[in-house]
Amino acid sequence: MTGSTPTASAASPETVPHWPAPFASRPINATVTVPGSKSLTNRFLVLAALADGPSRLRAPLHSRDSALMIDALRQLGATITEVPGDGAFGPDLEVIPLSQEAPSSRAHIDCGLAGTVMRFVPPLAALRNGVSDFDGDPHARKRPMGTIIDALKGLGVAVTADDDGGAPVSLPFSVAGTGTVRGGHLVIDASASSQFVSALLLVGARFTEGLHLEHVGDTVPSLDHINMTVAVLRSVGVSVDDSVPNHWEVAPGPVRAFDQRIEQDLSNAGPFLAAALATGGTVRIPDWPAGTTQVGDLWRSILTELGAEVSLVDGVLTVTGGREIKGGNFAETSELAPTVAALCALATGPSRLTGIAHLRGHETDRLAALVTEINRLGGDAEETSDGLVIRPAKLRAGVVHTYADHRMATAGAILGLAVPGMEVQDIGTTAKTMPEFPHMWADMLAQGGSTVDGAEGPSSGAQH
Repeated sequence: MTGSTPTASAASPETVPHWPAPFASRPINATVTVPGSKSLTNRFLVLAALADGPSRLRAPLHSRDSALMIDALRQLGATITEVPGDGAFGPDLEVIPLSQEAPSSRAHIDCGLAGTVMRFVPPLAALRNGVSDFDGDPHARKRPMGTIIDALKGLGVAVTADDDGGAPVSLPFSVAGTGTVRGGHLVIDASASSQFVSALLLVGARFTEGLHLEHVGDTVPSLDHINMTVAVLRSVGVSVDDSVPNHWEVAPGPVRAFDQRIEQDLSNAGPFLAAALATGGTVRIPDWPAGTTQVGDLWRSILTELGAEVSLVDGVLTVTGGREIKGGNFAETSELAPTVAALCALATGPSRLTGIAHLRGHETDRLAALVTEINRLGGDAEETSDGLVIRPAKLRAGVVHTYADHRMATAGAILGLAVPGMEVQDIGTTAKTMPEFPHMWADMLAQGGSTVDGAEGPSSGAQH
């Protein structure tokens, strides 16, 4: 199955400077620490806005997505203050929750391209006394939103298009909150995104009758992210029963104020770990959690299947690449898929990625984007109904277009390690979840790699 070519980012590829992707002429040997988890930071920010007292997030993510969430919660009436902390990537955050009592002035929420903002914040706005307008980047208006809009209407919340008062199916729209939501049994179809489930679960305890959420339809993708939401809710004293598949029951009650350290983003660790395979070198990530709800923990099994040696000892995850990258079969890699696909494009054997059809509704149509860019560079990739097939082929230098998608940018950086002369259009899009990426990438190379043509790297499909 072949999808349509994705649209380019709002900025023309001709007007955005190209980033020369560093080429590693010898195996990398580096230790890398990455910023905090976007998924955890934005979930805890929402809960802090609903809590029964002030909360603190330690070592949170500071990026465009988290800044958009902070601005959105401030618009709704929460007070969020940066305070000194021990995180390597920015200050801690103190949050005074929003008040649901006094009538509020009209709020204007910029969602950017952040799925967590456009999906998580509207149900929170329903608990606010006042009207909240939602909009975002041009591509945000293409992302699936109908399930959240329909869910709010099913809960008795008024949702209208912000221009003519009609019935919206995507951004932009307005939510008219009255300060309370009754809750109860709600049936949705969350087959387009797990964020629809998480969005409603995060606020369910503040509904008068709690929430019994039922999913009907095709399988919900990225169940790991729903499991993360449930775990986060339980950590702040919210009772959640998820014992019946496709049913989640959230008991009404308070959200306990908290002091929480945010784990580093294991998904964003992926490109750095992938560098070990692309160069035949070693990358270490300290403070890797022994137990976590982050989907990025799958790197340990994914990279092993691709031929790396992977160990977790005393909290340090160490990945060492070999003389080749093997192909493999990878199911439900979710947001990890662009990094996996980049490695598969460098592999000596064929690969198949399945269970990721929902990526067509992410920051861009990621399946179409990956196929377009890999094939543009001389690779051999095609779409299937629910994923990708990537076969070995020699890659050539060229420009990797990002489509305003941070994970397309980091995939291009991985390819550049193994293919000299690669460029990435709009590396700045990595600011969505990791604004330090270009500097961190250069620092990783400086520790034990090289950007000068020289010694051989690992054998790969790109170099045969």
